Amino acid sequence: MSSKPEPNLSGTIVAVFIVASVIIGMWGSIFLLFSSR
Repeated sequence: MSSKPEPNLSGTIVAVFIVASVIIGMWGSIFLLFSSR
């Protein structure tokens, strides 16, 4: 997995932010579904 350090850190940061936003969105929708009952 650790082949060599990636020079484009901005790309990895953007990918991490996208994944984090998707996970937060899923948790937020689940929380809203459970709280709306």
